[in-house]
Amino acid sequence: MTKARYLTKSRFKLALECPTKLFYTAKPEYANQSLDDPFLQALADGGFQVGELAKQYFSGGIDIETLDVEQALAETRQLMRREHVVIFEAAIRYQQLFIRVDVLVKSPGAIQLIEVKAKSYNPEKDGDFLNKSGKIDSKWKPYLYDVAFQKYVIAAAFPEHKVSSYLMLADKQQACQSTGLNQKFLLIRDERSRRGVKVIQSLTQQDLAVPLLRKVNVDHVVNKILSGNNLDDLPLSSFSENVAYFSKAYADDVRLSAELGAKCKTCEFKTMPNETELGLKSGFIECWQQRLGWQDSDFNDANVLSLWNFRKADRFVKSGLIKLKQLTEEDIDFDGNLSTPLSTTARQWLQISKAKNQDDTVFMDKAQLRRVMASFTYPLHFIDFETSTAALPYFKGMVPYETVAFQFSHHMLHLDGKVEHKTQFLEATPGQFPNFDFVRKLKAALSSDQGTIFRYSNHENTVLNHIANQLAASEETDKDQLIDFIKTITHSGQDKTEKWQGSRDMVDLLELVKAYYFDPTTKGSNSLKAVLPAILNRSDALKNYYSSPIYGTAHMPSLNFQHHTWIELNGEGEVIDPYKTLPKLFQDASEHDIALLSEADELNHGGLALSAYGKLQFTTMSDYERAELESALLKYCELDTLAMVMLYQGWQFSLAE
Repeated sequence: MTKARYLTKSRFKLALECPTKLFYTAKPEYANQSLDDPFLQALADGGFQVGELAKQYFSGGIDIETLDVEQALAETRQLMRREHVVIFEAAIRYQQLFIRVDVLVKSPGAIQLIEVKAKSYNPEKDGDFLNKSGKIDSKWKPYLYDVAFQKYVIAAAFPEHKVSSYLMLADKQQACQSTGLNQKFLLIRDERSRRGVKVIQSLTQQDLAVPLLRKVNVDHVVNKILSGNNLDDLPLSSFSENVAYFSKAYADDVRLSAELGAKCKTCEFKTMPNETELGLKSGFIECWQQRLGWQDSDFNDANVLSLWNFRKADRFVKSGLIKLKQLTEEDIDFDGNLSTPLSTTARQWLQISKAKNQDDTVFMDKAQLRRVMASFTYPLHFIDFETSTAALPYFKGMVPYETVAFQFSHHMLHLDGKVEHKTQFLEATPGQFPNFDFVRKLKAALSSDQGTIFRYSNHENTVLNHIANQLAASEETDKDQLIDFIKTITHSGQDKTEKWQGSRDMVDLLELVKAYYFDPTTKGSNSLKAVLPAILNRSDALKNYYSSPIYGTAHMPSLNFQHHTWIELNGEGEVIDPYKTLPKLFQDASEHDIALLSEADELNHGGLALSAYGKLQFTTMSDYERAELESALLKYCELDTLAMVMLYQGWQFSLAE
């Protein structure tokens, strides 16, 4: 018997992103760059806690736990015969449409549809989900279309009922009334199905006294969507026509055509380097071949999707101006000035011109970089933070998504060239709020001299500013000293009314990269995880320096390694990415999922570390497992700051040539 092909809310969401994705989804022959493991997905986004908390606000709710479609439908039908009922994960089918509703509240003649999302909501800023021109705010559009789809299905399946629709979101204006709330929601793994299973420990009256989740009526927007408004980005004119169009295409397994554009950059149906060898197909390549007539060799040419910080990629792709070698200076409004610090268009033109000329040499303004580096004070300090923003607060008085800084690493580079992993901090004890001890330890690490401090991207500055606000509202006896220290090594954010720039304001290595250095082998990425292997492969001096087991010796002290060799070469003579030599944070995770969690750029920090922290907080494990995971976390963070040192040393070696 052929399994029914239902258009679900997740598939409807895919179709909104790109109708062609309906053809690729759930087909094992196509690569899919989404996490395979629901357990890891739950650790990465924390949504399971919000979903479980939401249920606590509805007394007497009944959970449809089965994953079997027919059984779930039967259980829901039975419950819907009641005059009053609250159902979690209600299963509803209409024709070839099928949904599971987070919370469904039925009363005589009325149904409330409540979609629970682990997304923060600020009533003052987000308001009615519309922008100044009266259209749906783009950041809310996927959620509101999701609700509209569900309301459409429920209204069709239960035409005799009036359906009202709601989003339930983490309220940024509500402070938690108890300590350790998020520790009452643990995650365990069902080894048979690998599905995340939620477990709730005892909740108190105080835990629920002030709802952290806000139920917001969205009928004013959803009804506009259902009536045909706000559909500019859909192929057909009415909502019902689009639903029928997507439903039939999915049921018949038909590939729908879609316009190419900048959205293709984030398409999940792409192959990773190792997946082509596994025989997996790339939906991305198939789309571009069909629409553009490209051959396999065309994908070897750099295109505008990889052009750094390029805001016109969508227009260029749609106009057919796609490959970098097609572009001219006029196309990107470049004025021909390659003086440093590089402007955005100058950096873009470097990437374009090197692609056009098949030039793989490094651009480096040695004179300016030498001048800047001469201004730094030794010893040099390199720091990196790992943080989490949990939906459910850790402590009384905290609001959803307040930053938790649970780890840092600190390397020093001395004037004589000695490299030293000097300090580290990790606080992963379940329920332990680490931020203030984090700053105390950082202050102790950095206050013994006036050496220049380096970070990579603005993340560390933002985190410290946030902790300064937390300290100001706290009763810590040393809060004034800690705030003064923070202001010494940071500058105020753009949203601050009080302005400052500390006397030891951290230097952003990322900004130095963007201003004075470009390596075409990074393919436009400025992520340290892209820059590190590039500079290691370029620098024979770096290779020699780290190719013997001197790391973790008296010559190069380490807090986590002994006699370690960082530089190893593969069969083609290229440096193996040092991150790939570290112990796995998740022993039972696939290489596919580890690679996805490891992806990062200058605006995205620590998916792998954040998930590991989540595992330490929200799962049960033995003392041995906990010690092993913490040890691996320390090694990862140590490499983050060592990578900064290696980049700096690479520049030093190059300037000395």
